[in-house]
Amino acid sequence: MNILIVDDEVALLEALQQTIASEGHQVDIANNGGEGHDLAVSRHYDLLILDWMLPGCSGLELCKRLRNQGDRTPVLFLTAKDTLDDRVMGLDAGADDYIVKPFELRELLARVRALLRRSQSIAASLSSVDASRTAFSPDIELDRSSRLAYRNNRAIELSEKETDLLVYFLENYGQVLSHQQIYAALWGEDNSPHSNVLAALIRLLRRKITLKSEDQLIHTVYGKGYRFGSKRDRSSGQEQAH
Repeated sequence: MNILIVDDEVALLEALQQTIASEGHQVDIANNGGEGHDLAVSRHYDLLILDWMLPGCSGLELCKRLRNQGDRTPVLFLTAKDTLDDRVMGLDAGADDYIVKPFELRELLARVRALLRRSQSIAASLSSVDASRTAFSPDIELDRSSRLAYRNNRAIELSEKETDLLVYFLENYGQVLSHQQIYAALWGEDNSPHSNVLAALIRLLRRKITLKSEDQLIHTVYGKGYRFGSKRDRSSGQEQAH
């Protein structure tokens, strides 16, 4: 697998390159955002590992730029930023996962393996014929291929991870889904991201698919997880959206 690491800490960059290469991967490195962008657009990579704070062009800006150019390569952020708002910003930019500095190398390798499996899965799905590109519910429609949702004749652009989450909700319409079930569906059973990532993703998807004049579709079921559906389809139990 081909991996690009962009980080301006030379010692960390070299250590990461050596460690990940020892797993049998081809690893390219860059120490600033501009060089990282040039490599990302000129070569094929299966995973991008980006530091959030970079000279010239931040990792956040680099991720946004690549996503706007149609690049769907999985992105793992290395960051000291650990607030919910920071994670929302990263997910909104198109990131797939985070690891907070300082971190253990074995945790990084586990997240790399999980994202590479996802990269392989995406490649396999794109090479096959998908006869069901559109998912429906009584409230919303999703075109998986374009990552566009439609609600009340309004088109809503989604990131790849937001699309994955909405697909999972639509496939399980009206059912209460635990945090563990959602983690397994979106990231795999063995390598879940930091616990705040799901909360940030839920918050971001809610904000996109629900205007102030519209009914909330993603409901928090306290102590259990989340349920997707309109109020008229509410299952038994105490629920509250936030």
